[in-house]
Amino acid sequence: MRLTDYLDKGASLGPGSPCLTMGGGTLTYGEVQDLSWKVARALDRSGVRPGDKVAILSANDPVAFSCVFGIARAGAVWCPINPRNEAAENRDLLDLFDCVCLVFQGTFAPLVERILPELPKLRTVVCLDERLPMAVSFEDWIAATAPGPGGREPLDDLAMIVGTGGTTGRPKGVMLTGRNLETMSALTLMSYPFGERPVYLALAPLTHAAGVLCFPIMTLGGEIVVMPAPDLTEFLALIERHRVTHTFLPPTLIYMLLAHAGLPSADLTSLRCFWYGAAPMSAARLEEAIGRIGPVMAQLFGQTEAPMMISTMSPRDHFHADGTLAPERFSSAGRPTPLVTVGIMDGEGGLLPAGERGEIVVRGSLVMAGYYKNPSATREASRHGWHHTGDIGFLDADGFLHIVDRAKDMIITGGFNVYSAEVEQALMAHPAVRDCAVIGLPDDRWGERVTAVVQPRPGASLVEEEVRAFVKARVGSVKAPKQIEVWPDLPRSKVGKVLKSEIRSRMLAPGGDGDL
Repeated sequence: MRLTDYLDKGASLGPGSPCLTMGGGTLTYGEVQDLSWKVARALDRSGVRPGDKVAILSANDPVAFSCVFGIARAGAVWCPINPRNEAAENRDLLDLFDCVCLVFQGTFAPLVERILPELPKLRTVVCLDERLPMAVSFEDWIAATAPGPGGREPLDDLAMIVGTGGTTGRPKGVMLTGRNLETMSALTLMSYPFGERPVYLALAPLTHAAGVLCFPIMTLGGEIVVMPAPDLTEFLALIERHRVTHTFLPPTLIYMLLAHAGLPSADLTSLRCFWYGAAPMSAARLEEAIGRIGPVMAQLFGQTEAPMMISTMSPRDHFHADGTLAPERFSSAGRPTPLVTVGIMDGEGGLLPAGERGEIVVRGSLVMAGYYKNPSATREASRHGWHHTGDIGFLDADGFLHIVDRAKDMIITGGFNVYSAEVEQALMAHPAVRDCAVIGLPDDRWGERVTAVVQPRPGASLVEEEVRAFVKARVGSVKAPKQIEVWPDLPRSKVGKVLKSEIRSRMLAPGGDGDL
């Protein structure tokens, strides 16, 4: 499957059906097809050839997302650029990916103008919604194209290159193929409840999980309702207005949704599948979400290198066969999916039995083709014939995968291994804790001391000794934080993940409390 096949499949079920909706406007499947043909011809006229890299820098927008299919029709490679990145990071990504064309929203003109002089490989720059001296207007760019189908065959199966985030240095480019995305789409369709013509609400960035989840929706001719910016009041209103059946939010936004004043009165009865993922979710908050949002919560676990569907937990998997809640599963990442093999590996490349902890490794057609122009990193990630996720975990006797930590986040205190995710789960069970992060800081006595930074719920107060006792009662004294800080908010990445590296830097800086 090429990316265009998902669009064309949806169009075959009804070209006049709604495809992409935002605000008061809707593009039908036929209109998105027409737009993709025009973009493909415009790219060809601009000298973009099969295999060339084309970047899109935009907030969530139907026209910008339609361009993805035009890029694929031209045989080129889609490079999504996160608009929340800093200018320097986006410059590095555009250079690393060898992009020859950039399509961007006018909102980001200052950023583009700043980095353009340092990007000599960019031959064509197109602005979607404004006329600017440094760029061709999108309207003019596609105006001269002939109507009707057209395009070129790709050089190979490479469909997109995605940046890894760059929070620990220069980002890498993950090469995802048509086969990778086909496998991901197949796993989505077989793992979760779908009916005819689903309605998917995309609040999270289309440059990340929210975008690739559109492809399986399109195979069923579903409608994609696009939100240009996060707004939970509007999110709830759109679910009611469009009778949304599927949506995705990272845990941070779900926590905010649970605290939202409009949640109790919202009509969420149309929902069949509310995906959560991209970061660990508190088991206590998950149980709350099932009770208040409905029995529709659905977990997914993946990473850029093996997108979305390494393991899944459907709505029904949150319950026992008799209909009672299955809270023992809530801290897991679900079961490995049918088309992915998951193992737990020790440091020497040996696979470990159920219950033993080690690095989570995977193989199968979900796994990336490699890192773009980085063979050494590709070799390192694929040693012993498996893709190494960098996550520490175990498989339980029932086949559920449990992620206990990122390998780099494990704390060694007094000779004991402490997994920060386990301590965070205990902290999140506290009724006054809204969010938290656990890190290890240097300690003369313990080597590292378990340190927690907690964000209280609105209007709540936290007392360090009471919180420590609460955690100690659940995970024991070794894992209980020896230091607890209360912050009004936690630093986060562009996709809402808590940045432990920034917390550590703040606490170790002069005047911070990390060097006590």
